[in-house]
Amino acid sequence: METLLSLWLPIVLSAAAVFIASSFVHMALPFHKGDMRKLAKEDEVMAALRPFAIPPGDYAVPSASSLKEANSPEFAARMEKGPVLFMTVAGKRTTAMGLSLLLWFFYAVAVGKLAAWAAGLALPAGAGFLPVFRLVGAIAFAGYSLALLQQSIWYQRRWRTTLLSMLDGLLYALLTAAIFGWLWPR
Repeated sequence: METLLSLWLPIVLSAAAVFIASSFVHMALPFHKGDMRKLAKEDEVMAALRPFAIPPGDYAVPSASSLKEANSPEFAARMEKGPVLFMTVAGKRTTAMGLSLLLWFFYAVAVGKLAAWAAGLALPAGAGFLPVFRLVGAIAFAGYSLALLQQSIWYQRRWRTTLLSMLDGLLYALLTAAIFGWLWPR
């Protein structure tokens, strides 16, 4: 059984590798260019919504305040009439991404720590590369990818976007697993 303290180096290095790989994937490769589509008449839509001063948050339109309302003929008619939206309203932002990048790095550290904790419980010092790679890779894949499915299942996010993001998660998991396998205590 290994402690988190003895696995600090693979935790930090795998987070750094994931951070660099994700930057490359999103800036240099074309796969994610179609994830967010531009609305037709974007300026008009923004102008129409601006007077409502919608606070930052997640919204569903139409939205029922109870199960009884959700099952009513009136609500069904609103859904049928459309449009049906699931939307996130962000606060006014600049194009600066510093906080998001920092949070992403901390997330990668958290996935590494979870993988280190589980692998440390299951594997002894001196475990071979392949057992470490398999276990850490499975845990890291779960951390980077599996919850993404919920967005397509429940909120109708395009499956293409979800599956591409899960493919990214597989890459991040493989990097994490390889670094842990390489640096596992002997």
